Amino acid sequence: MKRIFSGVQPTGHLHLGNYLGAIRNFVALQHDYDAIYCVVDLHAITVWQDPAQLADHTRQVTAAYLAAGIDPKKCIIFNQSRVSAHSELAWIFNCVARLGWLNRMTQFKEKAGKHREQASAGLYVYPTLMAADILAYKATHVPVGEDQKQHLEFARNVAQKFNFDYHREVFPIPEPLILGAAARVMSLRDGSKKMSKSEPSDMTRINMTDDADTIANKIKRATTDPDTLPGPDVLDDAGDLPDETRRERPACYNLLGIYAALSDMSWREVLQQFEGQGFATFKTTLTELAVEKLAPIGNEMNRLTADPAEIDSILREGADRAAAIAVPVLDEALDAVGFLRN
Repeated sequence: MKRIFSGVQPTGHLHLGNYLGAIRNFVALQHDYDAIYCVVDLHAITVWQDPAQLADHTRQVTAAYLAAGIDPKKCIIFNQSRVSAHSELAWIFNCVARLGWLNRMTQFKEKAGKHREQASAGLYVYPTLMAADILAYKATHVPVGEDQKQHLEFARNVAQKFNFDYHREVFPIPEPLILGAAARVMSLRDGSKKMSKSEPSDMTRINMTDDADTIANKIKRATTDPDTLPGPDVLDDAGDLPDETRRERPACYNLLGIYAALSDMSWREVLQQFEGQGFATFKTTLTELAVEKLAPIGNEMNRLTADPAEIDSILREGADRAAAIAVPVLDEALDAVGFLRN
């Protein structure tokens, strides 16, 4: 069976964007792939993390995996730092990758911003650790969104160069798994900004741990505009919403997009259903759907994190299963490099 590897950083409260953009897809993919899902805590510390919070957030991401429907008996779920093969292989890849490749990585430029000289070395070489994450398991496919395509291409380049330099086909060249256009989930208070963990106001996002009343209150208070809801004539010939149209009414299209994603409906179907209605009626329908889909996940996450023994047991068992795959691959790479092992 083809194998996938993917992960989520434990850097704050998970929200609707994390669920629709990644975790929901993980649930679907587990039925068709040998799936390895990681909580990438080594990646998290490329920027400062409070140690106590990091531990809590690691459990929270694991709880989200479980509550959303990922089966730990079918998949491997673990936190990255438990399997040292990730770090060891990343160092080898630091010596394979070229500075020119790293200098072209746009995510470092975005995260470091104007304070490039103050950024950690770990943030700079983040892509080599990501390559190690994927290649340590000889993953054949990686589910990617738009912001991760460059990192996967980096991993492919590392695999190709390693195999070429050491004259061995140690690593497969992983393929991107494109899952279609992901829902563009924006802030509930500003439809022009992405929904984010880092926004100070909790009212800007729907957290995966929110209960039914909290979800309802946030949708009720979400920003709208005075016009009625548009019809399908705003779509292009392919049935997609043009970016220039979205910018005209960002709050409106954000809420409609959330409804489309949660209901698994197309833009055309949603716009046909709600054309000409006011936001009061639409928000009631959206609230009912969001509560139906998300509240059970939040309840289960809260149950799991209240007594973390189950989570910790799953992470330990998952790490053992992950290491059983990754360590032989690491040994193969170490042998190819020429390190003495006996």
